Amino acid sequence: MGVGRVRSIVSDLAPYRPGKGAKQAEAEHGIADAIKLASNENPYSPPPSVQKAIQDAAAGVNRYSDHGAAELRSKLANWLGVDSDCIAVGCGSSGLLQQVCVAYIDPGDEVVSPWRSFEAYPIFVALTNGKLVPVPLTDDHRIDLDAVAAAVGPKTKAVMLATPNNPTGLALSTAEIAEFMSKIPDDVLVVVDEAYREFSDPAFGDPVKDLVGRFPNIVVTRTFSKAYGLAGLRTGYAVADPTVIDELDKVLLAFSVNLLAQAGAIAALDSLDEIQVLVDSLLDERTRVVDALRTAGAEFPDPQGNFVWLPIGGRTDAVAHALEQRGVVVRPFSGEGIRVTIGTPEENDRFLATYADVTG
Repeated sequence: MGVGRVRSIVSDLAPYRPGKGAKQAEAEHGIADAIKLASNENPYSPPPSVQKAIQDAAAGVNRYSDHGAAELRSKLANWLGVDSDCIAVGCGSSGLLQQVCVAYIDPGDEVVSPWRSFEAYPIFVALTNGKLVPVPLTDDHRIDLDAVAAAVGPKTKAVMLATPNNPTGLALSTAEIAEFMSKIPDDVLVVVDEAYREFSDPAFGDPVKDLVGRFPNIVVTRTFSKAYGLAGLRTGYAVADPTVIDELDKVLLAFSVNLLAQAGAIAALDSLDEIQVLVDSLLDERTRVVDALRTAGAEFPDPQGNFVWLPIGGRTDAVAHALEQRGVVVRPFSGEGIRVTIGTPEENDRFLATYADVTG
């Protein structure tokens, strides 16, 4: 028996499982020079100006950060063309997703989400004693918005839509989401989770510009962790109607967007051109990896994130283990497929060669 009387929902909860690190794989398999392609991180450090802003801010860490991140909110608002009271800032987009659940989900309430999708959704919903209602993806790995709408019922408080979806990589257009919204009650929040939007084709549209003003029950969440290379600082933001932002702010853990995180995010917004160069290089590499895999006969959905989803079904565990033994760490979803982050050209070359060796 454990110490104390833990909540039953917590004792039964499977914890979030982050991508395995390279050092861990090296220790487990007695190898050296492993590469990590398991967590959809940007392989490149942020621009020097961003690094300097973070370093300069470090001298002030004896003081608390601005809990409300007012300067960052203002800068985001100006960039996005919305009012500051339409912006919430949190500890990564994951932190904001958890805030949505804490603010809106009572015990017994339902949250509808396509599945498979982001692994943290079931955890956040369970922590509030809510119920996740998973809606299967189509056979070609797409989100079935008609089926998602049909799953919304009297107990539904929220819908979670990851676009591009993690781990499958496919995106929804704003036109598709707008049509979906016509089927959703006004008192149900629809969260458009855009952690990977910077890697997506602009033709899919911009939910902030196209949807937020039209639908007060839409919440768009984004992050500085992926494209901006600030995963280690955990800064995200949400864009929504001010009445929603007010509720999210009530449940923001005090000072959780720390001083360095705010400084890095502000500096990143001043360095968008430099960051875009890095994003473009990753998009070029994604194209190269996709072409190489398809030339070798692999079949998989067109990726819109900084990763590729290989739906290899029953071979997943064996292939992922064999890759890891050879120093290439990917993210397996047992019985379904592997997700492979786009890395540097050298890392991608190593993955392609190792994957060919393992599966050939």
